[in-house]
Amino acid sequence: MANETTNLQPHRHSHDCGHSGIFGERTELIFAILSGAFLGSSWIFAFFSTPFEYLLPVYILSYIFGGYYTLIESFSKLKLQQFEIDFLMLVAAIGAAVLGNWAEGALLLFLFSLSHALEHMAMGKARNAIESLASLAPDVALVRRNQQEIQVLIAELEIGDTVIVKPNERVAADGFVTKGQTSIDQSPITGESLPVEKSPVNDLQWAKDHESHLPFENRVFAGTINQQGAIEILVTRLATETALARVVVMVNEAENQQSETQRFAQRFERVFVPVVLIFVTALLFAWVLISETAAESFYRAMAVLVAASPCALAISTPSAVLSGVARAARGGVLIKGGGPLEELGLIKSIAFDKTGTLTEGKPSVTDVVPVDGVSETELLITAVSVERLSDHPLAAALVRDSIDRLPAEMHPSSPSFPTAENLVSKTGQGVTATLNKKFISIGKSSFFSSITPSKDDQAFFDSVAELERQGRTVMAVKQDERFLGFIGLMDKPRVGAKETITKLRSIGIESMSMLSGDNQNVANAIAHSVGVNQAFGDLMPADKVEKIKQLQYDGPVGMVGDGVNDAPAMATADIGIAMGAAGSDVALETADIALMSDDLEKLPFAIGLSKMTKNIIIQNLWISLGMIGCLVPATLFGLQIGPAVILHEGSTFVVVLNALRLLGFNEKN
Repeated sequence: MANETTNLQPHRHSHDCGHSGIFGERTELIFAILSGAFLGSSWIFAFFSTPFEYLLPVYILSYIFGGYYTLIESFSKLKLQQFEIDFLMLVAAIGAAVLGNWAEGALLLFLFSLSHALEHMAMGKARNAIESLASLAPDVALVRRNQQEIQVLIAELEIGDTVIVKPNERVAADGFVTKGQTSIDQSPITGESLPVEKSPVNDLQWAKDHESHLPFENRVFAGTINQQGAIEILVTRLATETALARVVVMVNEAENQQSETQRFAQRFERVFVPVVLIFVTALLFAWVLISETAAESFYRAMAVLVAASPCALAISTPSAVLSGVARAARGGVLIKGGGPLEELGLIKSIAFDKTGTLTEGKPSVTDVVPVDGVSETELLITAVSVERLSDHPLAAALVRDSIDRLPAEMHPSSPSFPTAENLVSKTGQGVTATLNKKFISIGKSSFFSSITPSKDDQAFFDSVAELERQGRTVMAVKQDERFLGFIGLMDKPRVGAKETITKLRSIGIESMSMLSGDNQNVANAIAHSVGVNQAFGDLMPADKVEKIKQLQYDGPVGMVGDGVNDAPAMATADIGIAMGAAGSDVALETADIALMSDDLEKLPFAIGLSKMTKNIIIQNLWISLGMIGCLVPATLFGLQIGPAVILHEGSTFVVVLNALRLLGFNEKN
């Protein structure tokens, strides 16, 4: 994405940005090292009783290199009438020099600049996890245009282009497979650990018209890696609109969306820094009240100024949030800022949409039951002959799965396969047609409700009712006046759904509900099979919103859905979580958290990461505030500037290292 990358880099903030200069990005670190080198030289010269007038130029050089970026930052904030940490450090260093304590002032600037330089490098490690996303897509793509294969810059790709992707190459654009079969490593986008099998669409025109409804086995995403076979894909999104580009931009934006803890820290700083300045000013005149010199009061005031500066507090929460968001993005979870990152770990219950979330989202044939005297093959041939004329999703599922049960010689593509005629669809009920001059009816039991069942038919309908109670959608097949049997279909529970529910309980989510528009029997069957606490069926979107509000009486609620039909409920919940967001624009826009793959197993990972982030933020706040609480009294009662500087800057670096632990988070942490 050569021409786009510059627009996709994370925003850098003034309080935590790296500084470039004559030595590039390492200039701040090199300046800090030079400051330390001159300070060390002054100590060596002082050991040999070198006169002060010879030491002064060395101290000044240490001040210049140690205070250069501190001075720049201070002036930039003063122009905005902001008195922040850099200004406090600069005042303390100048104060030490005024008192003649040049070595202590140089030590302060050296350690402060070194701490910030190392902090920026450590924070850069977290940012690199995000920035590396922008470089995943290749710079050029092999495109077929006008019957020729040509290399085209990614930025010049057009919707409708055919891109050729060879084995071991990165996919250049979002689109769907039109030719070839392969497996693709989607981990850079979705976090999936195993390659995903890809196959071409069956109907090109239908795929163009219904691109957002294509299953994941047909769709590919820019930045993923083709592994086995060469494929051709039809481009469906421009380079600036791919899932990869949107993820990078939205993760960048997440840095600016603050959590309540971040806002607390900033409010604390805005009040605390002026209080410190007032307190230090008062300490300057302590010699008026107690028996000490003005110089001693000034020295104590500068020591308190160093001790009370909230450097560690300023970086404690942003460093944890940035590391957490970066780790989530690398794991295929998009978290839109510090707020959702912290709040996810606080939810007490989760509500799941059924279709496409706890289930696969597509019905499958589960039962084929012919009546006595009718073979399974006869029943299936009759059903397939009629239903393949229908465009209903249930009909498509029935045909797809029934074909697999038929003998090879009876495949619908065979010339001898019977063809039905005169299809008539009864919306929501079933279909009728003629087959071999016989009248065929296929539909739900309610489709045949006008029939007065015979004794044999009553037993048949009792069997149908039993399957319906188990959550099946049952299609009865009737030929003229005789039932041939019935076929049961069900949207099967998603593979791994039950294990995911178990994991969620193990990390503290006890209450889990399922919200469904299907009938209550179907909802109960799915809920029982995956292990959720309760199921609510026959719900319209407005009903789901009301259920979320009811669940919120017991604490914060997360809602997991597809980001489209469930948008109102997701917006009402404390945290909205979208499934399969890599292929859905709406999901990325509506949800607070998006699981990029169509994989529910990412949810425990995201919640576990949130809980660890919250713990680290609390630890960092204790470290930073605790250090201030200890150092301020210590300096009031005589602790020198040197030890105060070492402890103060050490705490700043400790909180950053603590936050970086999030980059190595896994569910076993």
